[in-house]
Amino acid sequence: MNEALAFAFERVIPGLNAGLWASVGIIVPAALLGVAIGILAGTLRVYGGVWPRRITNWYVSLFRGTPLVVQLYFWYFALPYVSVAGVNLILSPVQAAIIGFALCSGAYQSEYIRGGLLSIKRGQLLAAQALGITPLHSILSIVLPQAFRRALPGCGNEIIYLIKYSSLASIITVNELTGVGRGIAKATFQNTEVYAIVGLYYLALVTLAGWLLRLVENRLSIPGFEVKKS
Repeated sequence: MNEALAFAFERVIPGLNAGLWASVGIIVPAALLGVAIGILAGTLRVYGGVWPRRITNWYVSLFRGTPLVVQLYFWYFALPYVSVAGVNLILSPVQAAIIGFALCSGAYQSEYIRGGLLSIKRGQLLAAQALGITPLHSILSIVLPQAFRRALPGCGNEIIYLIKYSSLASIITVNELTGVGRGIAKATFQNTEVYAIVGLYYLALVTLAGWLLRLVENRLSIPGFEVKKS
């Protein structure tokens, strides 16, 4: 037991702490961008014109229908071969991971936002227009805030998924939690012990994120309309 603890504190935890901050540096911007993309895409899918709806539907179908691993490989390995105006687009591993996770997460977030928007009765828009409020202002100030509150549990669930599938960033050479853990496991041949500790790190991240998301839900809840907990 003492040897196992010494191994954890001397060899594993210091390295994983560095990987933890690398993971957080990917998860936070990817989650924020994913929510923003989801709100935009979800709104266009419900209230956009013909072409905005088609484009956002194609986007959602593409990123929900292809494996995330393939998407990451494209952004990091294939994109440099794409030339735009004679310029090759080269992303760092971290940039490729953030873009890949944000676009994939945004496709799923748009479904939650779309569901929230469709749950709002259309009579509210008609009433707003009768009062002289423009359709755009009605959507942004009346419908979307209500829809986002209703979609928040699903959006939070997608962020939890993002934390866990952020481990895929290691396949494009990002030294985040899983990548660092893999390196330590190869160097020490202690696969079970190392990956068990890596799993505890992810569990801590998910627990913290769940707590923060509940705070946000409580902060945005409307008195008298909260979802009752069993």
